[in-house]
Amino acid sequence: MIVTEEQRKEAHTFYKEALEILKESGSPFLLGGAFALFHHTGIFRDTKDLDVFCKSRDYPRILKTFSEKGYRTELTDVRWLAKIFHGEYFIDVIFDTVNNICRVNDSWFEHATKARFMGLDVLLLAPEELVWCKLYVQNRERYDGADVNHLWLKTGKNFNWHRLMRHMDQHWHILLAQLIQFQFVYPSEYRQIIPKWLFDELMSRAYEQYELPEPVERVCRGPVIDQTQYQVDVKEWNYKSYTITTV
Repeated sequence: MIVTEEQRKEAHTFYKEALEILKESGSPFLLGGAFALFHHTGIFRDTKDLDVFCKSRDYPRILKTFSEKGYRTELTDVRWLAKIFHGEYFIDVIFDTVNNICRVNDSWFEHATKARFMGLDVLLLAPEELVWCKLYVQNRERYDGADVNHLWLKTGKNFNWHRLMRHMDQHWHILLAQLIQFQFVYPSEYRQIIPKWLFDELMSRAYEQYELPEPVERVCRGPVIDQTQYQVDVKEWNYKSYTITTV
């Protein structure tokens, strides 16, 4: 965590230079992470990293541009993540998610939020895509449920719930669980923020689960939200690993 004013200035210098290089690369990008969260909620976090989202076809050009400027680059996970390093600071270049569900595509840019950051015009993740990514972060080391609740609290009245529902249609249970948590956390606000049609639709689906026949295969979907704590189910308890399908 950044704790001194000198460190904060150093970080801001890095962020500004990084944004200028990103623009120079010619690759479309979006800012997420702490900066998007701050824009949408007002919650400020000192951070030593910059979350940059791009389409998978664009990250090689971004890495090449930074490498030519003397930055150390790393293809951390070819499925979703690369990194750019500058001393103790770094950039996460994100083009998918570890579960290969939230793949960056043109629609992210069509719905992006325009903002001004470090004196430059940038695009931020829209609240809907930010929530979509965060709904799947539910592991022991990091749980983003509070971020989702704060995003809904601050943007919910203008939130595109239909778009989020399309994103989450395959994994609607996760969305329903978060809606119930929001209802618990904000008992005085949820009626004005969470549309009743959405809650009714998801609760109807939950009831219908009891009318389905017993599954033939013993499947654990836990790895979708936590890739470590549910390994025991697959490796020792003989559950089938959940296969994620993407469009």
